[in-house]
Amino acid sequence: MVNLPTLITLSRIVIIIPFILVAPEHPLIAAILFSIAGLTDLLDGYLARKTQSVTKLGILLDPIADKLLVISALILFVDLEVVPAWIAIIIIAREFIVTGLRIAALTKEIVIPAEMGGKLKVTAQISSILLLFLDRTFLTFDLYGIGMLMLWIAMILGIISGVQYFILFWKRI
Repeated sequence: MVNLPTLITLSRIVIIIPFILVAPEHPLIAAILFSIAGLTDLLDGYLARKTQSVTKLGILLDPIADKLLVISALILFVDLEVVPAWIAIIIIAREFIVTGLRIAALTKEIVIPAEMGGKLKVTAQISSILLLFLDRTFLTFDLYGIGMLMLWIAMILGIISGVQYFILFWKRI
């Protein structure tokens, strides 16, 4: 059964379509869409906990929606030559590995919820992506350096939290 938090999560996936269509030519609109998607991430989790409607589907879809959004932005940035491909590849590879691990855990009836390290990583990713989009707008501030620093932090946090997920998985098997 699909509940309101899960519908909000699904809306984050749907936002990706207009986001990728407008991002190359309209970075401010892309930043706004990305922000809206980021807010849905906060909202769906809050509502699921508040209404005690956390579901296995929601636990699985929420990080997938986050990953699709971030991966879309990173691929756009590589295409626009804003972010080096190797950084995007490391971040994207980590996302696929952790998602695969979480799916494997679910097949064994093990639910691996988001850990604090993963939440900090997502926050750093969203911040970096917003800064990098805003750097491409009419603003006179140079946000590229701060955006890239945040992306490096996100990459490092991603590696650390990925290791934490593996440890948690192996402890529960």
